[in-house]
Amino acid sequence: MDGIVLKVRKNSKVINKTIYISVGLRKGGYTEMLGMWLGENESAAYRITVLTDMKASGVEDILITAIDNLNGFTQTIRAAFPESSTQICVVHQIRNSCRYVVWKDKKVFTQDMRDIYAGPTR
Repeated sequence: MDGIVLKVRKNSKVINKTIYISVGLRKGGYTEMLGMWLGENESAAYRITVLTDMKASGVEDILITAIDNLNGFTQTIRAAFPESSTQICVVHQIRNSCRYVVWKDKKVFTQDMRDIYAGPTR
């Protein structure tokens, strides 16, 4: 689950809009687009609308969610799907970690991170 912020023109002004995307992975490895929603901005408050809409469209349960760690998002998911486990998306984890690495070391650092998350064992 993630939101993509796009710049769009509305009444001769350029404003931000967020497209919320939710993709599911079914048992057996099949992916399924659960939906796309257009919102004003990326916020946990709007995401409860997305989760409620997903429930209304037939999603019974979510076992694991991979999210961008937006403030309040884990609690929002648990409000709609109490049994769900949450983890931060690997891409977002690396981006957040790179904030603390000087520019000249980022290439080596990201390669080291890849070795960690692609490792065959814990």
